[in-house]
Amino acid sequence: MSRPKRFNTKNFWTLVSLAILVGTEIIGVALAAGWAIAGLMQFGDTVAYILMGGFAMVGAYALLAFMRKAIEVEPLRG
Repeated sequence: MSRPKRFNTKNFWTLVSLAILVGTEIIGVALAAGWAIAGLMQFGDTVAYILMGGFAMVGAYALLAFMRKAIEVEPLRG
């Protein structure tokens, strides 16, 4: 009979810290890229917000993919 796997709090806090650090950088870069492109092309505020939102969504998806891989490396159970 196998024992249930225990929750690894060390890996949990590592992953939370990683999500905060990498997430802040990715979202910051995404917002800055949208703002910069709109400023260079002189699109105006509305298009700038649309670009910032679009890049932020791409950044959120990249963060999700990154965290999925990080959870494979640092499992929460074990």
